[in-house]
Amino acid sequence: MPVFLPIELDPYPEAGPDQAAASRPGIYRGADDEPVTSARNDAELAREYISHGELSPKSIANLQKELYRFLTWCREEAKKTFQQLNVSDLNAYKEFIRNPPPDWVCTTKWPRNDARYRPFSGPLSDTSRRQSMIAIKGLLAFAEHTGYLRRNPARLVRNVRAPHTSRITRYLTPAALGYALAAAEANHAESDAAARQRARDRFLLIAFAQTGARLNEIVGARMGSIYSEGDGRWWLDVVGKGNKPRRLPVPPATLAAYRDYRRAFGLLEQTSRGDTMPLVLSSRTRDHVRVTDEAASEALKAIFQQAASAAAAQGDGDSASMLRQASPHWLRHSMLTNHANGGVQLKTLQDTAGHANIATTAAYLHKTDKERHDEILGSGGRGIL
Repeated sequence: MPVFLPIELDPYPEAGPDQAAASRPGIYRGADDEPVTSARNDAELAREYISHGELSPKSIANLQKELYRFLTWCREEAKKTFQQLNVSDLNAYKEFIRNPPPDWVCTTKWPRNDARYRPFSGPLSDTSRRQSMIAIKGLLAFAEHTGYLRRNPARLVRNVRAPHTSRITRYLTPAALGYALAAAEANHAESDAAARQRARDRFLLIAFAQTGARLNEIVGARMGSIYSEGDGRWWLDVVGKGNKPRRLPVPPATLAAYRDYRRAFGLLEQTSRGDTMPLVLSSRTRDHVRVTDEAASEALKAIFQQAASAAAAQGDGDSASMLRQASPHWLRHSMLTNHANGGVQLKTLQDTAGHANIATTAAYLHKTDKERHDEILGSGGRGIL
């Protein structure tokens, strides 16, 4: 039975590693006898690697998750240090994360210091495996560059091939979104906590579908992030990738859901712009505790599954299939796709989405396959030959 011990992977303070380097025993040194790393073991090397990049909190959390998995696998499964790993070991890990054994998996998101914590919630998709191996190859390249490793076997490990398409296909049609909203509103509220959860999850569903924000952008926001400047226009301030601030238009339905959600938590409908209370609150307590990204994601996925069952019962197999696969990020894709197809200018959508390149936004400008089929046949395409 593997043991999932806590591993310290928080970034060092800015001056930490460099100032400590000369006093730590067993450090590695370059040809000019200058210290190039202060790491004395694999975990310290991973911690230095995380500290090395100027990463956002979300990127740090993702990197910590991937490196914790890898460090634990090295200790519990391979029983090797980084210096002992070879190409075969890294390929074995690449396959290990495809379908981790049951004792590495738990669907409940326990804190890492909890004995019930497990590193995986299930098998990883090829896309997730690719991202995981990119993180590990980056770590081992850092180890080689600093002199911690004399050789880097990751250089000979091929990247995971993940399916790629230039078209955005992971989005929900208006019909599928209608099923999701109906499911969110149909949830029974048999207790105060259930009523709070229903109002919060309905707000999340509508806010993501109408603003196009990323999951962590809304979950990481505060109550005062939704505001008006007195001209009838409402805005949501978020912080996107690269810590870039962005403000998003708030449609009336999102604002109404926000006010319903606040009332369910015993709060006034509107707050001041300086309110630092978390925007997305846990429904289990009245202490105004922020939920995790994972908890918000799971809440929305539960709504999608209920909606899929409702769609299937209505004979709408297409919507049911979409909803069974959907994740919260599909709501962002849905907003951008529906607006792009509705004639909103790409530059407007680019600014709203926070895309650095307008080509990324242009990928959302397409018809569904059924729409293309009907449009081609409706234009007289049957008589071309």
